[in-house]
Amino acid sequence: MKIHEFQAKQILARYGVKVPRGEVIDQAEKARAVAEKLGGTVVVKAQIHAGGRGKGGGVKLAHSPAEAVKVAGEILGMKLVTHQTGPEGRIVRRVLIEEGLDIARELYLGLVIDRVAGRPVMMASSEGGVEIEVVATERPEKILKEPIHPGTGFQPFQARKLSYGLGLDAALANQASAFLSALYRAFEATDASLAEVNPFVVTLDGRLLALDAKMNFDDNALYRHPEVAELRDLNEEDPLEVKASEYKLNYIRLDGNVGCMVNGAGLAMATMDIIQYAGGRPANFLDVGGGANEEQVRRGFEIILGDPNVRAVLINIFGGIMRCDIVANGVVTAARSLGIKVPVVVRLEGTNVELGQKILRESGLNFTVANGMKEAAEKVVQVTKAS
Repeated sequence: MKIHEFQAKQILARYGVKVPRGEVIDQAEKARAVAEKLGGTVVVKAQIHAGGRGKGGGVKLAHSPAEAVKVAGEILGMKLVTHQTGPEGRIVRRVLIEEGLDIARELYLGLVIDRVAGRPVMMASSEGGVEIEVVATERPEKILKEPIHPGTGFQPFQARKLSYGLGLDAALANQASAFLSALYRAFEATDASLAEVNPFVVTLDGRLLALDAKMNFDDNALYRHPEVAELRDLNEEDPLEVKASEYKLNYIRLDGNVGCMVNGAGLAMATMDIIQYAGGRPANFLDVGGGANEEQVRRGFEIILGDPNVRAVLINIFGGIMRCDIVANGVVTAARSLGIKVPVVVRLEGTNVELGQKILRESGLNFTVANGMKEAAEKVVQVTKAS
C-alpha cells in the first residue's frame, strides 16, 4: 500500500526523523494562513502517489502568502501528468505547504527489502534529488549499501559508515547517524516495504531534514497496523484494483491486451511470462486463489473485462484443491451470466481434467480448450491478433 508524502512525513516524525514544518490543505485560500505561520516563503507540493511532480508542474515556490494562495489555486484540481502516472495523470486534491529552506546539499536515503539476501538494506548516495534508478544505471559506485540483519537491527557502526561515506563532517555525521537510525525504526515498526528520503538535505544552517519522503507498506501486515491502513487513498488507485480488493482478489492491471485468470501467484507469474514468450502482452495479474469457486471466477471475469484493452482471456487453472469439473462449471456459468463476447482460452490440469474439458467443449460458448501452458499461450495470442 502507498501513502502520500505528507502522511509518510507524519509517520517518520513520530519515530524521530526530522522533517520540515508544513501543513496540508485542500482549498487554495487556506494557503495564506499557513504561509504566514511558516514565515512567508513556502513550497507548494501536489500530493499524489507518483514521482516526478516537480517536472510536471506540481511543486512550486511561493515568496509570499498571497503568492502561496495563487500557486495553490493553480495546482489544486489540476491533472498532474508525470512519467509515473502515465498519460491519464492524477487529479490533485490536496497540497502540502512547507517552509522554504536554504539548501546546501541534496543526498539520498532509502530502505528496501533485498529479496535475494532476505533482509532489509539501507542505501545512501551523495546524488540526492535524482531518481535512484538513474544513479544505479549511470553512476552505480555512488550508491552505498548496508544490509541489516533482522535479528540485530541497524547498528550504530553502520550508521556512522554511511554518514561518513556521504562525505559529511563529524558534526553532521553524528546528526546523520541519528537520522538513519530513526528512519530504520520507522521502517521496521510499521512493516514498511519501502522508506525513501529523496532528497535528504543539508541546510545552510547545518540541519538535516527529509525534504521529501515516500513509504510503501506490506499489505499482508496491515492487519497489525489499522492506523496505517486508514491512510489508504482510493482516489490514487486503479478503480479495477480497488474493486478486486473488495472481492479479495489479487489483481494488478498491466498495459497488455490478454486478460489472465489463474489460481496461485506462482502459476499466474509463469502464465504472464509464457504469454510474453508467445508474442503477446498480458493485461493483468489475477490470482483467484487456490480454492477458486464459481463466485470468484465470475468476479474475476468482471474485473478482467472491465479493462477495455482486453481482447481475449486466458484461464489457467490447476485443479488441486478444487476439481477441474467444478472449475469448468464455474467458468461456464460465469461466462453465460456476463455475456462474454471476447474469445476465451482455457487450460485445465489436475483432478477430473478430462471431465472439465468435456464440460467446456459442450457448453456451446466461445471457449478454446488447450492442453498445456505453451499451447494455451500460443492460442490466446493467435486469437488476440485475429480479433
